[in-house]
Amino acid sequence: MNTPLSLRIEKELGIEEGFFMTLQVFYDIKKEKKRLSEGHHPDLTKFRTALFWDTKIEKIDWNLNKKAFIKRVFERGNLTEKKEVLNFYGHDTVREILKPE
Repeated sequence: MNTPLSLRIEKELGIEEGFFMTLQVFYDIKKEKKRLSEGHHPDLTKFRTALFWDTKIEKIDWNLNKKAFIKRVFERGNLTEKKEVLNFYGHDTVREILKPE
């Protein structure tokens, strides 16, 4: 969305000026963060396909889904898979996610 279009729409709808451009910026930031993190993932060769039978492991968003990913590996994974999770996310992050509630 460009600024002139945003201003016209906001005026017609009686919405606070800058609302749509702010949304656009947040969208652009999310898209850029996803692009930057695409090459950053654990060593996928260390995980059995059976562990992620319900999803394509190469499609996982490693930040957005880290809690579910860590929990699944520590509930059902083997020692090699658990070590890779610890190497990728770090002991502190894993400990925080796995601590009893």
